[in-house]
Amino acid sequence: MKAALIGLLQSGKSTIFSAVSGREIPPVGSTTIQEAIVPVPDERLDWLSRYYKPKKTTYATIDCLDLPGFNFADEHGRAAARRLNSQIRTVDLLVLVVRAFEDPAVPPYRNTVDPARDFAELKTEILLADLELVATRIEKLQKQVNKPTKTQPHDKAELALQQKLQEAIEAEKPISSAVETEAEREMIKSLGFLTLKPIVVAVNVGEDQLNTNLDFGEGTATVAVITICAKLEHELAQLDAGSRAEFMAELGIAKSAASKFVNACYSALGLISFLTVVSGELRAWPVKRGIVALDAAGKVHTDIKRGFIKAETIAFDDLKQFGSEKAVKAAGKTRLEGKEYIVQDGDIINFRFNV
Repeated sequence: MKAALIGLLQSGKSTIFSAVSGREIPPVGSTTIQEAIVPVPDERLDWLSRYYKPKKTTYATIDCLDLPGFNFADEHGRAAARRLNSQIRTVDLLVLVVRAFEDPAVPPYRNTVDPARDFAELKTEILLADLELVATRIEKLQKQVNKPTKTQPHDKAELALQQKLQEAIEAEKPISSAVETEAEREMIKSLGFLTLKPIVVAVNVGEDQLNTNLDFGEGTATVAVITICAKLEHELAQLDAGSRAEFMAELGIAKSAASKFVNACYSALGLISFLTVVSGELRAWPVKRGIVALDAAGKVHTDIKRGFIKAETIAFDDLKQFGSEKAVKAAGKTRLEGKEYIVQDGDIINFRFNV
């Protein structure tokens, strides 16, 4: 799964990326796309690692991209942003970084700090990018729907859908609001519409704003919003584990915002983790919420799916509560689940199979 951090100039987007990934902050004005594979923090794996003492522990990961800051104040900046659209369309999640911090040393975009305005501008530009793509697609389909080809029925159906999407965007609504069925979603999936993707809003605040609730109106009603002090998180990332824990305790921070950031992305993508302990490796497997046991088995290995018999399952919370697998079994909490069992977040699964 891949997430793209996008934001306006001087939003602190690259500082957040650095804090999350451990990479160096790129120089101001850099036009290079940065990429890093970021582990998803999971306290369950930390606990299980102490319990099972595996040779290897593998966390779920998210592929994060840090794109150059956008500047829509002039045509040159707009053109530069449009050139990035093809790259953005390949990701699964958009992280919109908006600035709320004040810092005289970092001139704000459009000369004022206004997170609600910046968020609205980013949303508008995303809508316009999709409107351009829809218009191009409609023009192409209109030229071919009357041709007696094998794809004619499909082309007619897609044209009707694209016209519906166009109406939604022109009403300033995301494409996701107009897609009604899974068949419609599949029909346009390859186009990579931006407003069809889940969104996380990361509000970059100052150290004196950590407990401040910012109001974006109705614009964030359907998206996850997190606050993060990029400067502080970057400083925390430079410390060793012991010093970091001590510093966080002094500040009254229970969990780093960088950790909350990655978990918010994971959740927005609709992902959960099931866990396995096989051949000395403890591993978290990221899967879509609602996946059945048979398909989860295929994530581990195609042979396991092909020869699936049962999924021996223990809930992590039960193992932690009772303290051992033996005690869990004695309490009748170990389950043998079939192919259609819907895997739950934190399930520890041992797949029984025969090939």
